[in-house]
Amino acid sequence: MHLEENTLWQERLLSLDFFRGLTMFLLISEITFYKLLSDPTIEGSIVFNFIKLFQHQQWEGLRPWDLVQPFFMFIVGVAMPFSYAKRWERGDSWTQTLKHAIWRSLVLLFLGWALYCIRPGKITFEFWNVLAQLSVTYLIAFLMMRKPMQTQLIFTIGLLVFTELLYRYWPVQGFNQPFVPDKNFGAWFDMLIMGKLSDGHWVAFNAVPTTAHTMWGVLAGLIIKSERVDLQKIKTLFIAGIIGVVIGVALNPITPIIKRIATGSFVIVSGGCCLIALALFYWLVEVKKIQKVPIFFAIVGMNPIFIYLFSQTGGTEWLEHIVSPFTEGLFSFIGEMAPQFITACIVLFIQWYICYWLYKKKLFIKI
Repeated sequence: MHLEENTLWQERLLSLDFFRGLTMFLLISEITFYKLLSDPTIEGSIVFNFIKLFQHQQWEGLRPWDLVQPFFMFIVGVAMPFSYAKRWERGDSWTQTLKHAIWRSLVLLFLGWALYCIRPGKITFEFWNVLAQLSVTYLIAFLMMRKPMQTQLIFTIGLLVFTELLYRYWPVQGFNQPFVPDKNFGAWFDMLIMGKLSDGHWVAFNAVPTTAHTMWGVLAGLIIKSERVDLQKIKTLFIAGIIGVVIGVALNPITPIIKRIATGSFVIVSGGCCLIALALFYWLVEVKKIQKVPIFFAIVGMNPIFIYLFSQTGGTEWLEHIVSPFTEGLFSFIGEMAPQFITACIVLFIQWYICYWLYKKKLFIKI
């Protein structure tokens, strides 16, 4: 991207960059602060209980952290109508954009595989990583993007119903308990394609129901891109989000909210949260023109692939090794927890500053 800095934000939807940046900032925060949870000296403290909120629910239920992946997949969908409209406006054909979508999906699949599946002396195949799953949801969302909104909604509901039926009525003995860890259809599917189960009860089949998140993101993007006035856009997104949350919670007694197998109730309630968050951020940034704080996070949101790969390939740990000797030497007198917490904050800031440096240099890593 070669734009003058004073016109850069005019060329982008700042509220979406803010949403994306906040999501990525939370993601790298988890990695940065995760080690504090293993420190027995802070167990039960305010810091410990706060950080614990930013961990996934063990099975049934919903924590704030369980929304990060839905946010990530939803935001990708929101951006699609804008990015592909630019390609079609400059003359790219449907075939050309289809090839681009297939190529991008293959790259996402490769990155998701390469990050977690290459072990010393052994190469395995796994499909639990968010990038690998996004490779499926992205391509399906692209193929459905030009369909009428009603058709897209019916399709996503169909995916959720299809998933629900598979989990409830799968006939294989030992894998026919729909909402029991490692005893459900998703676990059977993992054994079929990978010959193993994940450590945290995640299942590869999540890519099917969570396609709804990316497709609902596309629909939200189409609403924002439309000629409606801003308040109409916000009202539509917010009401749809409230409806999603209410339906998802209402379904919980029938189908429990479980992120690790992406039950229908989880997909709907988290999808509702995505829509509400987008409506809120659009109102704050695009209507109320509150931009100073959003720009801080948007700087991270403009390089999501870079910061994700940096944090997932050891960049965070590398920075910790550099920073920790100084913080331990300077702040150990305060107590054992203080140096670790200060280290985590400094490392988080350095990662933000790297994104800021890339932003100043107009370097944006894309696939």
